[in-house]
Amino acid sequence: MNPKVDFFFEKDSQWKKEYALLRKILLDCGLDEALKWGHPCYTFKGRNIVLIHGFKEYCALLFHKGVLLKDVNNILVQQTENVQSARQIRFTSLEEIVDQEKIIKQYVYEAVEVEKAGIKVPLKKTSEYEIPEELQQKMESDPDFKEAFKSLTPGRQRGYFLYFSQAKQSKTREARIEKCIPKIYEGKGWNER
Repeated sequence: MNPKVDFFFEKDSQWKKEYALLRKILLDCGLDEALKWGHPCYTFKGRNIVLIHGFKEYCALLFHKGVLLKDVNNILVQQTENVQSARQIRFTSLEEIVDQEKIIKQYVYEAVEVEKAGIKVPLKKTSEYEIPEELQQKMESDPDFKEAFKSLTPGRQRGYFLYFSQAKQSKTREARIEKCIPKIYEGKGWNER
C-alpha cells in the first residue's frame, strides 16, 4: 500500500467499501500502487495496468490497454466512443466484486502479460478523424485559420475535432469554433490556458 493513495480510500464515498476490496484484490495481484490523475493506479514495473475510479451509478476498474484483453466474460465496457484503448469493468455493489474476484484477477494477470509482451494499441491517426462540417467551412473561408489549425500538433487537432463534434447542434459547433479561434492562433489546445 502506498500512503500517498490512502486519502482516496479514507474519504467519504458511496463506493468506500467497494474501493477497499478492489484495492486488496489489485495488491494481491502483486501490482505497485501509485496516485495518478487523482486516482489509485496500479502498475507493473512502472507501466500502468489498471486504475480505480467511481461515478454516480458505478465504480470501476479501468484497464489502460483493455482493448487488447480477450474479454472472455464479455464484461469490458468502452467508456465513450472516442476512448480507443481503455476499457472498464463496472460494479454497482460490493457483492458483484466479491462474486467476480477470480475473474478480476484473471483480467489483471492478462493485462500484465500484455505489458510484458510490449504490445501497443494501434491508435487512430488524426487524419482518420471526421472533420466537423462547420470546421471544414471555416477553414475553406479563412486560409489563415486553416494554416493555424494545420500547424497544431496532431493531438491538439484531435482534441478540437472531438470537442467540436460533441455538440449536437450546428449552431453550438459554430459557437465553439468561434470561441476557440484565438487559442488555435496561439497554437494551444481547446482546454489549454
